[in-house]
Parts: sequence; C-alpha cells; structure tokens
Amino acid sequence: MSGSDSKPRDPHHAVLISLRSTFPVFQECRPLAIGIHKTVLERIPGINPQQLRLAMRMHTASARYLKALTNGETRFDLDGNVVGTVTAEQKEQALNTLRERFRKGAERHKVRLLAQQQEQLRQEKLIRLAEKFNAQ
Repeated sequence: MSGSDSKPRDPHHAVLISLRSTFPVFQECRPLAIGIHKTVLERIPGINPQQLRLAMRMHTASARYLKALTNGETRFDLDGNVVGTVTAEQKEQALNTLRERFRKGAERHKVRLLAQQQEQLRQEKLIRLAEKFNAQ
C-alpha cells in the first residue's frame, strides 16, 4: 500500500500508518530496537496489541526494512536514539530472506511468462485451424 492511500485495508494497516506518522524511525525505515513493540505499547496505551503485532510484522518483513537491516550498523529507539547494533547474523538473515523472496518472485514471473507463451501458441493454432476450415 502506498503512502497516498486514504483508507487502510485492514486495522493493522491503520496502525502501521499511525506508527509511520508518529515515529520517524518507522517512516525512515531504520533498524528498530529489539523489543520496540513494548515501548510502543507504553507510549500508545490504547493500541490493540494484536494489530500492533501484525503491523510490526508487516513493517519488519518489508523489502525496504530488510534492505535497511542489511545495510545498517545500529538499531534505533522510537526517538531515533542509537540503542544497539545490527549483528552480522541479523544482516545475513535479512539478506537471505530478500534473496529467497526475489528468487520466488522470479520463479513466479517465469511461470507466468511460460503460461502466456503457451496460451499464445494455443490461440495461434486455433486461428490456423479456423482458417483451414474457413478455406474449405
């Protein structure tokens, strides 16, 4: 969903939009402090924990966040203060997730192209067959 969408599709989308507008670390997609969801719950007491969990999962699973994690050295709290480091293992896990996601996307694209080619061949055969019968 782009930032220009006026209506979120699900409640957790609304939570994510709220997090992005309230805390620059979400908008800037910086590597977040481990356990930052606890701080969010303290700062926004009325927030639904389940929706927050889904919004956090959506944010941290995004390609943009994973790329930030692979390139980042430090983790940030809600105020943008440095509170930790991104470990080599965390960077590697993020990189592997991105690689796998892109690999699967490429496979799906290849399957779609093959299906389109097969459909095009089928249509061409039908046209030739129709021309053959129309010629008789």
